[in-house]
Amino acid sequence: MEVVAHPPAVGASTPQQRVDLSLEGMTCAACAARIEKVLNRVPGVQASVNFATETATAHFDPEAANIDLLVAAVERAGYHAAVRHDTERERADDQARKLAALATLKRDVGIAALLTLPLLAQMVPMFLQGDWLARSAHAEFLPRALQLLLATPVQFWIGRRFYVGAWHALRGGGANMDVLIALGTTMAWAFSAVVTVFGMHEQHVYFEAGAAVITLVLLGKLLEARAKVGTSAALAGLLNLQPKMARVERGGAYVDVPLAAIAVSERLMVRAGESIAVDGVVLDGESTVDESMLTGESVAVVKRPGARIFAGTVNQDGLLRYEATGVGSATLLAAIARLVAEAQGSKAPIQRLADRVAGVFVPVVIAISVLTFIVTALSAAGATAALVNAVAVLVIACPCALGLATPTAIMVGTGRGAQLGVLIRNATALEEAGRLKALIVDKTGTLTEGRPVVTDVLPMPGVTRAEVLRVAAGVEQGSTHPLARAVIEAAAREAIVPSVARDHASVPGRGARASIDDLPALVGALDFVVGQGSAVADDSAVSLQRDGKSVLGVTLNGTMLGVIGLADQIRSTSAHAIARLEAAHIDVTMLTGDNAGTARVIAAAAGIANFRAGVMPADKAAAVRALRAQGVVTGMVGDGINDAPALAAADVSFAIGAGSDIAIEAADITLVRSDLNAVVDAILLSRATLAKIRQNLFFAFGYNVLAIPLAALGFLNPVLAGAVMAASSLSVVGNALLLRNWRPPDQPRR
Repeated sequence: MEVVAHPPAVGASTPQQRVDLSLEGMTCAACAARIEKVLNRVPGVQASVNFATETATAHFDPEAANIDLLVAAVERAGYHAAVRHDTERERADDQARKLAALATLKRDVGIAALLTLPLLAQMVPMFLQGDWLARSAHAEFLPRALQLLLATPVQFWIGRRFYVGAWHALRGGGANMDVLIALGTTMAWAFSAVVTVFGMHEQHVYFEAGAAVITLVLLGKLLEARAKVGTSAALAGLLNLQPKMARVERGGAYVDVPLAAIAVSERLMVRAGESIAVDGVVLDGESTVDESMLTGESVAVVKRPGARIFAGTVNQDGLLRYEATGVGSATLLAAIARLVAEAQGSKAPIQRLADRVAGVFVPVVIAISVLTFIVTALSAAGATAALVNAVAVLVIACPCALGLATPTAIMVGTGRGAQLGVLIRNATALEEAGRLKALIVDKTGTLTEGRPVVTDVLPMPGVTRAEVLRVAAGVEQGSTHPLARAVIEAAAREAIVPSVARDHASVPGRGARASIDDLPALVGALDFVVGQGSAVADDSAVSLQRDGKSVLGVTLNGTMLGVIGLADQIRSTSAHAIARLEAAHIDVTMLTGDNAGTARVIAAAAGIANFRAGVMPADKAAAVRALRAQGVVTGMVGDGINDAPALAAADVSFAIGAGSDIAIEAADITLVRSDLNAVVDAILLSRATLAKIRQNLFFAFGYNVLAIPLAALGFLNPVLAGAVMAASSLSVVGNALLLRNWRPPDQPRR
């Protein structure tokens, strides 16, 4: 089992550990609330339970708790728990268990329907007479003894699951939907059985009510189970993208090898029309690869030697030989699947209200039912009407819709995001993205291609071009910044060997320093190198800055050797993305460590009115905090190490997928495709998901607020109450499933 360690909180002596548990036995939101409560009672534990995914995630202090304690706590509460390993075998077993449960439900629903239909046939005259609310019109075609014979198997054989679930819940000190169903239907059956056995012909019997409620609830569970399988279809689809076998070079020949047997650095071959097995780098060959399942982009990407390719993508029209760089859980596809699974199992802040209500819902409903019985029995309606109304209250109040309202929408929303190349880390990020009012964007690699090239090398008098590039490339050897790579590539193109440098040190957002031939050397922004004691011999840099180019000064031993001009092309999609953000009423500000001239040119091309140049990494984070201090929900988009502080400071942060690992680690949402439009897609998808959550919660709360009083007042009989209850759960899940067809409103269908 893999236990994930997390950095310790302030004052903590040991790092927190995390474990995921599979849960069995939950029937409604009250069950989830109960399990969450007992887990959080264990010292040193913070747990969250997801009703829709039937999982629990617990972070615990290993000095105060352990996995056995957590599992035992769940078992004492009347449910079953097991550690999730998220292996292929476990996923297959889980799928088999779900299919078996569906088969059992189908069987039970079929038997219950056959036994219940004759009982319900007696109710047809009531509806035909338009007097279905009147108890006096309760016709009986079947002998009461036969009704008892038909209803009893439905009540105690088909309905045994409700008694088992109710017993486990009550034994654990809680109450759930099973308690409501078992109590309500048993009351209806027991009353009718007593009337039948003792020959009380003047009293009506309600065998059809209990049997119909059980049948309808089971039917609702069957349809609900089928629908919930659909909510995780995107994740299941991701996991099935990789082929089971791959052609690997071994012993001088290519042989078919199982996926699990492939190691990093092995050489593989993929032919036209085949799926790529693992992440890798192309060694030879040229082809186009369909990466739409990862990025959401329908246009195939050309792959040549040196290009990165990813597991699960499809090679279209050429043969490629490549070297494996990521296998198993280290592939991008596996990382996406993990992020989606974690997001689907997390909770959004908007769900807290529903959780609080679910925790006390069942006891309150039982109290209302008892009160309904007492008040109605004491009125002119009598004991029979009191019983019917009390049963209807218990049946109508099933909190399934309340428990499904939020998690189903989150599951579908995050799954759809994965299909569009938007990886949402958790439900909190999903909710915050939908509330964004301001967005801060980095320039290099975010608005621009992130691949600047050297356009000008202007040496000082007496210095050669080659000397400037030699020193600059030597200093930049220790940096991964895009400008540094551009300098190194320029030197390589001109066959210039970089100077041997020692003691490399980066100055984030400013430049780099090193020692060459025991002399201090600097490469960086002009104000940085000048501030270190160097002087610019002429105004050669001014024209470069006026053209919007980045300018690096190169010094050796305090003497300026020359300046290097670099240009980074703005992405062809950036201006469109900024226009979409403005249409979504989000204020955009560009922050960059580059000079004002370059910043102005890029901002104008992208259509951004607000920008700041020469911004240090700490200043980016300060700008984010300043906006948040004004009560503005603020996002940050970046791709580099220097963006990490600002990404961490934002309410919700977006990392360009082609960016640095630390930026991706600090971000709440990772964009697989390097396109600012993906940020807009993420925000609009978040808003659509939030809208579904609000619709679901409104319906779930409104349903109970309206239905319980109607049942208490006698306007809903138990049979109709059961049908309405089942329909409410299905409507919530069905509404969430509509997100599977969501697409950005001004983007082509993918």
